[in-house]
Amino acid sequence: MFCKTTLFTIALALLSTASPITRDETTSVTTGIRVPLNKRGSLKTADGVFDYEKAVRQLVRLKNKHRQNLLNLQRNVGHDALPFGAEIKALATLPAHLFGGKRGAVPLTDQSFDLEWTGPITIGNPPQNFTIDFDTGSSDLWVPAASCESCKKHALYDPSKSSESTKQNGTFQIHYGDGSSTSGIPYSDTVTVGGVTATAQRFAAVTNESSTFTDDPSDGVFGLGFPALSNLNSKPFFFTAMEQGTAPEGAFAFKLDQSGSELFIGGTNKDLYKGDIEFHNLTSTAGFWQIGGASVSVQGKQVATGFDTVIDSGSTIMTAPVAAAAAFWASVDGAQVFDKDQGLWSLPCDKFPEVSFSWGGKTWTISAEDFNAGMVEFGSDQCIGALAGSDLGLGKNTWLLGDTFMKSVYSVFSVEKKAVGFAELA
Repeated sequence: MFCKTTLFTIALALLSTASPITRDETTSVTTGIRVPLNKRGSLKTADGVFDYEKAVRQLVRLKNKHRQNLLNLQRNVGHDALPFGAEIKALATLPAHLFGGKRGAVPLTDQSFDLEWTGPITIGNPPQNFTIDFDTGSSDLWVPAASCESCKKHALYDPSKSSESTKQNGTFQIHYGDGSSTSGIPYSDTVTVGGVTATAQRFAAVTNESSTFTDDPSDGVFGLGFPALSNLNSKPFFFTAMEQGTAPEGAFAFKLDQSGSELFIGGTNKDLYKGDIEFHNLTSTAGFWQIGGASVSVQGKQVATGFDTVIDSGSTIMTAPVAAAAAFWASVDGAQVFDKDQGLWSLPCDKFPEVSFSWGGKTWTISAEDFNAGMVEFGSDQCIGALAGSDLGLGKNTWLLGDTFMKSVYSVFSVEKKAVGFAELA
């Protein structure tokens, strides 16, 4: 358990400047551990059509994930720790015509857009293997328990088979928009990711799995956010590994691409990027990977400035506050509202613009191909754009950038620097 002082000291004493900080990597030594990642789903069907149902389910799940983050933050640290302008919204729910359905997996092809990025971890001694969704937008590790009747499609954690498993006090529960929830029992055990080990790591063994995850290709979620967002009110794995000295450096990094994707634990993999890493200090005092002073351009023309961005590997479609999204799309020729309730827009498939973001330094460009989330229906000349207007409650001037953006850069998350960095892919 953390006291408020500890949380602020470790995770929340964040700098507010938006000026980029570059670091010369030419003489640094690669000391971290490479964790290969796999693409396990898509918002495009095999024939290039936008999977509307899957996208709506992800948007609802995203809203409720960050609603839970704000609830956790308020409980762990206090109401004053909420980001400026943040508001805890009512639980988001699925539209009536989707209620009761289940999220399914789409077979992966090299041409598909990426919905989820997973990799291997082990828990226990001897180790039990799991395939996990690595998420910078949450802070808890959870996997299904052997006693979970609804989890049989997944690898299951059996505490009786680990010599280091210890049941902990407390509860774990998250609610979802289809009326279901994921709940379980806290344990501590040895957790290993790519050769980096944390002993006595707290996590949740889920005994009741939401229908949202029943058919999910991953076994569970591995949170890489800050401690203040933890539903378990515990240190996430990377913070434990840093404290125990098993993480070589106080940073981790992602490459997300059609091939060769990886999470690098304890530093950066110099083979995967070129030039300097441009770091931006965190602006949030709330434990999010949030950086400020952002601007966005369409075809090289700046259309919005001075907003904050949360970098969230657990999302695909980018989101902006509703009014900001409308202003963005007003600058795109041929754009029109596709679904007002979900904040989705469409435009001619052959007219997708080049979209780029900057935080006061370099310009980081999302290709037209990556910004195209698929045809509205088979054979249509209209396609969905990968930016939705959605109020996540994170603040009236806060955008959320997921893997649609992260595929364009090498992304570095530095606990030591309290900063997020970007570099050009090699």
